[in-house]
Amino acid sequence: MLKLKIVSPERVEFEGEVESVIVPGTLGRFEVLENHAPIISSLEKGPVEIGIAGEGKTTIDIMGGFVEVQKNTVSLCVEMLEETH
Repeated sequence: MLKLKIVSPERVEFEGEVESVIVPGTLGRFEVLENHAPIISSLEKGPVEIGIAGEGKTTIDIMGGFVEVQKNTVSLCVEMLEETH
């Protein structure tokens, strides 16, 4: 399992244990699974897909940001896509 924390300037958007995370990297989408090599990458506009055990996948749309992976901990610092009403 991975520990995932997604923060934006406004609040903590998500925090919990997940099986996988797919992020929109600047050079293309990539998936982070358990025991992934350490990495820091910039993110571009797109969906962050979160695989939660027993619950399927959920998606959070972002404008961009950064991801850091280290020792099964995934930290995303993102700017959220503004919701239109």
